[in-house]
Amino acid sequence: MSLEVSQLCKNYGSQKALDEVSFTAEKGRILGFLGPNGAGKSTTMKIITGYIPADGGQVKVLGEDALLHPKKLAPLIGYLPEKNPLYSDMYVREFLAFAGGLYGLSGSRLQARLQEMLEKTGLLPEQHKKIGQLSKGYQQRVGLAKALIHDPKVVILDEPTTGLDPNQLADIRMLIQEVAQDKTLILSTHIMQEVEAICKDVVIINKGKILAADSLENLQSNHQEIQLILETEEELELEWFEQLGQAQFGKKGKKEIRIQVKDAVQSRKAILILLQERDLTLVNLGQSKKNLEELFREITK
Repeated sequence: MSLEVSQLCKNYGSQKALDEVSFTAEKGRILGFLGPNGAGKSTTMKIITGYIPADGGQVKVLGEDALLHPKKLAPLIGYLPEKNPLYSDMYVREFLAFAGGLYGLSGSRLQARLQEMLEKTGLLPEQHKKIGQLSKGYQQRVGLAKALIHDPKVVILDEPTTGLDPNQLADIRMLIQEVAQDKTLILSTHIMQEVEAICKDVVIINKGKILAADSLENLQSNHQEIQLILETEEELELEWFEQLGQAQFGKKGKKEIRIQVKDAVQSRKAILILLQERDLTLVNLGQSKKNLEELFREITK
């Protein structure tokens, strides 16, 4: 694993911010790091990046102990914090060159990375503007370019799409996916559609504890409540479907039934037989799925 977090603990006085937090992240698979406000996400990310110390546990980056050697491993990590720290009086290109220099980049290598980051983040037309003159969305792009300027192996992005319009959002998502192809990337966000669109793995944290850590596919499968939706041209009775599971009328009144079932395949067969026996005309027989937002509320409530 490129990143391994084991039994991580952090206390602020009597408050336990992190309570034995453990998860892993793999190269090439974007990990969505989710949780309500105050759940411990930012604390975890700051410990991984060496910004603050842990009170216990272990963090390994590419097999090395990041808690024991934070300065050694810092060049391997790119970090965009939620509160994007920028120098508003510096010009975009000047700031990124300064950031690259902090990581030891110079000469032709620095210039090549500058050009690549300016192009990939869409900042080329803005490179000679002062950061303070940019919109919030473009300032986010500067922060993202700064996190990537030194070509890190592990990238941690905390709310990277804040303030972006829909077009900018699509561009940055594509960039994140491109970056993640050969890096380990953790994405913390409150936008569930974003996670569903680009993340392969999900970690959900609340009150300092990990509540779920799995692939997005497994998470949705394991928490999936199967609901069949039946619509006919004739009115239906709830009692006809009681043997299949919990049934209730849908949005279209008595012509639509929603049934919670355990076995979708067998239940569909039973419904079709019932329709035939009662000479009912089928309009639709579908299956609904919980989206990630619904699963998140269910897991963290």
